[in-house]
Amino acid sequence: MDRTRTVTWHDPLPIAEKARTMRGLDFLQAMIDGEIPRPPFAYLLGMTLVEVAPGRAVFTVTPAEFLYNPIGLVHGGVAMTILDSATGCAVQTMLEAGVGYTTVSGNTNFIRPITLDTGLLRAEAQTINVGRRIATAEGRMVDAAGKLYAHGVSTCAILTP
Repeated sequence: MDRTRTVTWHDPLPIAEKARTMRGLDFLQAMIDGEIPRPPFAYLLGMTLVEVAPGRAVFTVTPAEFLYNPIGLVHGGVAMTILDSATGCAVQTMLEAGVGYTTVSGNTNFIRPITLDTGLLRAEAQTINVGRRIATAEGRMVDAAGKLYAHGVSTCAILTP
């Protein structure tokens, strides 16, 4: 039986403009507080930024059927994407206004499959090092009981004006 999913999002360009005018931590906290909308892909995947602190970011996602791959599991790219978002946002919390970042490499290790029965997952990330040009962060995806599903490390380039 076919299924349909409708996704609605806000124009991402004004959000990006706003990001350049705020410290990373303040921008992300404003997103959590609902003052700034989530980016389009967050609506698409059903992920939500729920916590930030200096050098730390946490996203949640509840596995859903629309995230399944052809073998009946949540696609590994979903875990990779959410861990990349968490590690990148952990880096962003350490950046001043006008300074950006982009992931240059990432490594994700999958520990166990994710299914509809897994329940709410948290991608918790923290920075390892934030330098002038390069930053690294690590993340873990865990369920409500703290069981590990995936973990990884990302390297980000720091983009200065």
